Amino acid sequence: MLRFLVRLVVNSCALAIAVWIVPGLSMVPYAEGEPVVVGGPSLELILSYLLIALIFGLINGIIGNAIRIVAFPIYILTLGLISLVVNAVLLLLVTVVSEWLGFGLFVQDFYWGIIGALVLSLAGWIIGMLLRPLVKTRR
Repeated sequence: MLRFLVRLVVNSCALAIAVWIVPGLSMVPYAEGEPVVVGGPSLELILSYLLIALIFGLINGIIGNAIRIVAFPIYILTLGLISLVVNAVLLLLVTVVSEWLGFGLFVQDFYWGIIGALVLSLAGWIIGMLLRPLVKTRR
């Protein structure tokens, strides 16, 4: 359970970094609220990041794995670079779900999705490496 919560926090922080860096990504909270700290995000925005990270994890776990299995030969031919395109498509699927919900992550177009997927992957990898000692099992 701790591993799941840490991965959720890592993905939501990586998503926040991607939205902050990439101008084609935007995050709309489900409601406007007062900042948690002065100049910081509101509680509603933090909960929106956590919810969208959960949705992205579900889409990535279900649809993303199916795409990776079917496209395995393409992964070999492109030496894994097609994963950026697959992650961009998954970000666009999260945008569709966000439109249904009325809040969440919005991607302007496919090219911003590719750049966002690259930043999301790199940020998630770096944050995951920093938090790895928290979820390491002790024997």
